[in-house]
Amino acid sequence: MNVKIKRLSEHAVIPKYAKQGDSGFDLVAVEDVLIKPGETRKVPLGLAFEIPEGYELQIRPRSGITSKTKLRVQFGTVDAGYRGEIAAIVDNIGNDLAKVQKGDRIAQGVIAPVIKATFEETDELSESERGDKGFGFTGVTI
Repeated sequence: MNVKIKRLSEHAVIPKYAKQGDSGFDLVAVEDVLIKPGETRKVPLGLAFEIPEGYELQIRPRSGITSKTKLRVQFGTVDAGYRGEIAAIVDNIGNDLAKVQKGDRIAQGVIAPVIKATFEETDELSESERGDKGFGFTGVTI
């Protein structure tokens, strides 16, 4: 699949897959961003995409950032029709000021197919083993 990318910053890095078989490609910050404890900030990535119709760009956390820092990249969706700059939405769950630096591989992107649903309103739903039992129904082990 060919995906057109427009560089919006001289610091933008055109994505590439690090290893054969990877589903995600790194997304790189194009400017320094300070994130106070408890704050959420957008980290500009300096790129705009032309995602083919029927697909989306998912912006996801990188495992290294999540496991080694107090920064949490929030999952995001870039729709096929969007042509503006993409950004990573990042929370600082720590107690200290955090700095994302220009050039940091802050998130990863995945191109995924979109399945369109047709919604049908009804008064009854079929029975299932779970029924209406919600969060934690199968147990929680920590």
